[in-house]
Amino acid sequence: MFHEVDWSLVWKATGETVYMVGISTFFTALFGIPLGILLVVTDRGQLAAQPWLQKIVAVFVNFFRAVPFIVLVLFLFPVAQFLVGTTLGPTAATIPLIAGAAPFYARMVETAVREVDKGVIEAARAMGSTKWRVVMRVLLPEATPALVSGLTVTCVTLISFSAMAGVVGGGGLGDAAYRFGFQSFNNSMLVVCGILLVLLVQIVQWGGDRLSRRLDKR
Repeated sequence: MFHEVDWSLVWKATGETVYMVGISTFFTALFGIPLGILLVVTDRGQLAAQPWLQKIVAVFVNFFRAVPFIVLVLFLFPVAQFLVGTTLGPTAATIPLIAGAAPFYARMVETAVREVDKGVIEAARAMGSTKWRVVMRVLLPEATPALVSGLTVTCVTLISFSAMAGVVGGGGLGDAAYRFGFQSFNNSMLVVCGILLVLLVQIVQWGGDRLSRRLDKR
């Protein structure tokens, strides 16, 4: 069955998918964590209550969460062209991947931070900790296991998104499955690419779950 598979192409596509997902996960965490913290600390009754700012951030996050990913890819073509000089390939695909995943992860960060025991926060404030120190020394450390779990879920979602991005020229396993599998009537190629995507999901989920359990001190 697998004699019709171009393995050099498969491994190249796998590398592109890992590259896309890795870069996108990094920047998703880089943007998503501050956005999630802002959603919490600027809310009413929180550390730095600024309800107007919280509403602006919430609208921004909700807008990008509401747009279907395939529409977001097409919508951000000009942005990718401006930032990386092309709308094709795995580097260009990271732009919509980050734009789609960062707001999603921001809501997970918000949920994780809101679950931190208020007594711990009040104790830190009573000991004279600044708002910045409360965020860095209390909120983030206490929420770390949940943040890792959320990032794991987001990374798995990014693997799925990367396959969709491949269909519109993003490269990776999605592109290989579509062009060299589906369009070429090569079922073996289609099956292999699908199996590799599932394996990537399993590896990420296993690693994320294990890390989250190790960080959980409860």
